[in-house]
Amino acid sequence: MSTKLAVPVSAKTIKTAKQQIEAANQVGADIIELRVDYLENLDITAVKNLIAAVKNSGNSSVLVTCRDDREGGTGHHSIDLRMNVFAEAVQSGVDFIDLEFQNYKQQNIRRKIKPLLDSNPKTRLILSAHDFERKFQNISDLYTETKNCEPDAVPKLVYTANHINDCFEVFDLLHNSKDDVITFCMGEAGLISRVLAVKLGGFLTFASLNIKSATAPGQLTATELKELYRFDSINDKIELFGVIGSPVAHSASPAVFNTCFEKEKMNRLYLPLLVEDGQREFDIFLNNILKRTWLNFKGFSVTIPHKHNALDYAKNRGGFVEPLAERIGAANTIVINENGKINLYNTDCAGAMEAITENMKIERKDLRNVPVAVVGAGGVARAVVVGLTDVGAGVKIYNRTVQKAERLAKEFDCECAGLDDLPNLNAKLLINCTSLGMYPDIKCTPVLKEYLSSDMVVFDTVYNPAQTLLLKEAKKIGAKTIDGLSMFVNQAAAQFKLFTNKVPDRALMRKVVSQKLSQP
Repeated sequence: MSTKLAVPVSAKTIKTAKQQIEAANQVGADIIELRVDYLENLDITAVKNLIAAVKNSGNSSVLVTCRDDREGGTGHHSIDLRMNVFAEAVQSGVDFIDLEFQNYKQQNIRRKIKPLLDSNPKTRLILSAHDFERKFQNISDLYTETKNCEPDAVPKLVYTANHINDCFEVFDLLHNSKDDVITFCMGEAGLISRVLAVKLGGFLTFASLNIKSATAPGQLTATELKELYRFDSINDKIELFGVIGSPVAHSASPAVFNTCFEKEKMNRLYLPLLVEDGQREFDIFLNNILKRTWLNFKGFSVTIPHKHNALDYAKNRGGFVEPLAERIGAANTIVINENGKINLYNTDCAGAMEAITENMKIERKDLRNVPVAVVGAGGVARAVVVGLTDVGAGVKIYNRTVQKAERLAKEFDCECAGLDDLPNLNAKLLINCTSLGMYPDIKCTPVLKEYLSSDMVVFDTVYNPAQTLLLKEAKKIGAKTIDGLSMFVNQAAAQFKLFTNKVPDRALMRKVVSQKLSQP
């Protein structure tokens, strides 16, 4: 059975709840969850009213939840009122009621609920357990305990993932369970579990009408789940890709790749993968992925702060590293081959060089002896410096930490200086390879406007926003500018080719990124 989409109605008033019911039907909810514990004036009449509203509004199934405040409920409703709500819901013939497992284990509560369910077989019981702080001590044991208590019930086991690596126990339960189960992780690190519950056959997954009406941390909106993550196209055979980084919430990559996958009618899905901390957690994440071949991950984009971590991981485990990535000392693309081995590449270098030559309308050889100022000495700067020095450009690296600039300059036979030397800037091409000016710090600039000149070409590798303060100030004095979207699209197109062996529509990619950045 395919996974159902449940959309919670979490209004304080009957009027607003009915508006949310209508909206839930419009976004394609399979199940409308009436979170009646949110009502300011909760009584049986209100519950009857809302159940009737759902039944009269469309084809959605009805789930009634009156959550105990000890497990994330709103309001301090008495146990007697809550049991009366569930009794009314069952007698009204709703499809599901959701009751906390810890409460259902109490005999006085079971005596009230079980006979009602036995006499109204249309209504199915969901037994839920939540931990809003950490993962369960043993989710498999909790699942077994729930099923032993009530074999016909659907266990709903939900906890907060403090790291993406906390999600794998949920994936294992979904993969191994032969019966209906609802399980996923809350929080930003658990976002992917809400999507992968669909691939792995979870009974249902939840999505809110909007951010404000979310009933749990990390809950996607129904529009995001349906449009960005292509809910209706997800199946158990779908191949998975994603961007590994921290942060990743701002990334345009999921929108870009999923749009291109859809255009090419590919059974592929691209996810944001929030992998926090350093090498150890990165290694644990990839180890978890590689040993679960049934997840069907085939490749990753890699961004800050893991480009060097990816390189070390491959070297320590016998993976293939292309010579260019080795020279740069960073990889931004991982491809998992048929044997489960990883291949690493760097598409940043080619992406930057294509952005420069395409916008300047020159060939790479024309950059020979051109004075270029590179601001920054991190991973992006390394990729840019490799490309420029390979064609013989005259590169000078500027960085806040002079020692870091000196190391990079020595490695690639360049000049270097601290940022305090920018007043003496003398370059035909200026490239910002720092994150200064990136959203949300859009009022920052790596180079003051008085150091710019009209005969310069100014290239900012930051793509969010597309028009950074640096580029705006360069345009004002008549300098030619190159935005970070050009590099982003070029490197993403190269990744798409590595992932799929097909050339993507670059114009479509740029359009999607631009639309993503224009959203509030």
